[in-house]
Amino acid sequence: MCSILAVLEIPTGTESGGIATVRARAIELSRRMRHRGPDWSGVFHDECNVLVHERLAIVGIESGAQPLRSADGRHLLAVNGEIYNHRDLELGLPDYKLLTDSDCEVILPLWISQGLDFLGSLNGIFAFVGLDSETGDWIIGRDSIGVVPLYYGRDEHGALWVASEMKAIADTCSEFEEFPPGHVWTRGMDKPQLYFEPAWHAYEAVEGKPCDPADLNASLEAAVERQLMCDVPYGVLLSGGLDSSIVAACAVKHAKTRVESGGKDEAWWPRVHSFAIGLEGAPDLEAAVKVADMLGTVHHTMHFTVQEGIDALREVIWHLETYDVTSIRASTPMYLLARKIKAMGIKMVLSGEGADEIFGGYLYFHKAPGAHAFHDETVAKLDALHMYDCLRANKSMAAWGVEARVPFLDAEFLDMAMSFDPKLKMCVDADGKPRMEKHILREAFVGTIPKEILWRQKEQFSDGVGYSWIDSLREYAETKVSDEKLERAAWRFPHNTPATKEAYLFREIFEGHYPGPSAAACVPGGKSVACSTPAAIAWDASFEASADPSGRAVAGVHDDAY
Repeated sequence: MCSILAVLEIPTGTESGGIATVRARAIELSRRMRHRGPDWSGVFHDECNVLVHERLAIVGIESGAQPLRSADGRHLLAVNGEIYNHRDLELGLPDYKLLTDSDCEVILPLWISQGLDFLGSLNGIFAFVGLDSETGDWIIGRDSIGVVPLYYGRDEHGALWVASEMKAIADTCSEFEEFPPGHVWTRGMDKPQLYFEPAWHAYEAVEGKPCDPADLNASLEAAVERQLMCDVPYGVLLSGGLDSSIVAACAVKHAKTRVESGGKDEAWWPRVHSFAIGLEGAPDLEAAVKVADMLGTVHHTMHFTVQEGIDALREVIWHLETYDVTSIRASTPMYLLARKIKAMGIKMVLSGEGADEIFGGYLYFHKAPGAHAFHDETVAKLDALHMYDCLRANKSMAAWGVEARVPFLDAEFLDMAMSFDPKLKMCVDADGKPRMEKHILREAFVGTIPKEILWRQKEQFSDGVGYSWIDSLREYAETKVSDEKLERAAWRFPHNTPATKEAYLFREIFEGHYPGPSAAACVPGGKSVACSTPAAIAWDASFEASADPSGRAVAGVHDDAY
């Protein structure tokens, strides 16, 4: 997973120190993100702009160094991401000569020929900055869900800074914010504008629409196959839960041939490696082995200790750039696992993020009062996913130079999976009888993975690595945060005031890395039970008395509820 840093509209004159000074500063700050792209660095500058790129080479290894240039040298592009449908898009550009094998280069001719209209045609994960070196015009875009992070702000001289992580601009821009997913911004616009407005956002657009589980199966398989576009060794994250197991099964099915040759050539890396992490005796680990044995993956189990996790907390929060409790709980073992994956030479992994948001997989969805509320909650979860699971998967993996891909959030699959009646996703059938969460997804993959995994109850990743992980974090926070500190929390942290000692501890560490209101404002807040949105708290009266995002907070549903 690469990083980008751009400085645009640098004022001419001496106030900013001139282009040479800004260029040197941009290179220095870009180094803070080199963990994302350790393979190569590239720089472009003109009189008023600088583009810096740190590359993680995944596709087009030999020719894809950035910033990319148009055939005439006029337009430049710094991009972090993957465009899975680039071959199809290239077929519509017969008169344009591509200079590299990079999947992202197609953005340049699309921008040149179509203006802003091309963004909706991209199926991929991306954040990019494009520059017209003749006119000074620029374009900034981010994928529809926000799988790839992006931040922006202006410095004291008015120059616009854009970066993949806030750590690169936090002490240069007095005010900065996250660039919103599904938005585009060009010179002349006051602010980023929305380009992603799917019909399925509205309940009325999906009500009554049918879904054949076989179609669901085929669509996800196609998404996984697209995302196997890779010129380097890759693997799958296999927690032993439903979502990661399905992704692993689809990957194994399509791993023998090379995606970039249209399936005509043998894959360079045909053996699929799977990875799991947990404490000794964690429920996820045994389940993951069962799936790996059935699929025939080369499976790697990593054990960590509570102390190792606690020791890593400060690093994790520095990389994650969040103080969200759920994200930190889950990211810490993921961060430790990423280091082992990197050590084995793996540069890309497939992961199962997004399924719970699409299909209402979190246990609190059992409390949904009706199909309309259920659908609205899934939409709200997807709209906020860039601040939670996408951030976690991207940044905890990128901390060690590993790219995480998320097939459930593939543009084509997402459109299909969100466009049928939410009644088919609910945790009750047509007769009002209870059924397991994500029932339709489970039906779609009967026979693909072991039955006991297919019908295994949802475990949030931070729970599945071992219940004592969360319990130990709570106990550790008790030793670090006094009752008096928590009582005065609203005075010290008036924005998103922490409600527990664990939340206070994480916030304190975060503020040590990223002081100031802009950084704090980039992190979501509000009460959450079992990963719910604040709106879903009203679904069950017992939620009002809880402040724990663990799935075990849903009494009467979770088998091992608090």
